[in-house]
Amino acid sequence: MTTDVSAGQPATIDFWFDFASNYSYLSIMRIEAAAAQRGVTVRWQPFLLGPIFQALGYTTSPFVAQKEKGAYVWQDMVRECRKYGLPWVRPSAFPRHSLLALRVALVGVQQPWIGEYCRQIMLRNFAQDRDIASADDVGEVLTQLGLPAAQILAEAQGDANKLGLRRQTELAQARGIFGAPMFFVGDEMFWGNDRLDDALAFCATMNA
Repeated sequence: MTTDVSAGQPATIDFWFDFASNYSYLSIMRIEAAAAQRGVTVRWQPFLLGPIFQALGYTTSPFVAQKEKGAYVWQDMVRECRKYGLPWVRPSAFPRHSLLALRVALVGVQQPWIGEYCRQIMLRNFAQDRDIASADDVGEVLTQLGLPAAQILAEAQGDANKLGLRRQTELAQARGIFGAPMFFVGDEMFWGNDRLDDALAFCATMNA
């Protein structure tokens, strides 16, 4: 969603992510606190990375398709998690199926629980090596957060919300998104966890 950036307007960053993305894990775990320090509001934008990769000619994650890149990424994740003080367990299945978890995230994008929900899903995937695909998996996370799991899951799997996630993914393609995490400040694009701080600084400066 395009955001006009001008002085006097709320400082807002659009955060595009997929729970299957290991680098999105790093950003999800720290974006709310980092944004709050700069007075920036996070607008959560869940989308499916798979169709983006398919449009680029990949049948799976490039980290799987390219053996050397994959080997580097797993070493890099150890370093990056150590730097940020995050737990890390290399997932035994990668990329994990994230459709239902993302549908639930779409239900929650304007709810106060969205940040903690996303963090718990990511911890489950990348720190506990547990599945995030089924209603039981996602429902367990919602229940642990004290949320009405059955109600949220029903809304997430409703036709309107399913269409909403498809449209989110189409919008991501239209905006030129080619990976995750991706950040937008207005029309300015920042790609990758290592650009989160740059994106936040740019957002704060543009709204100073």
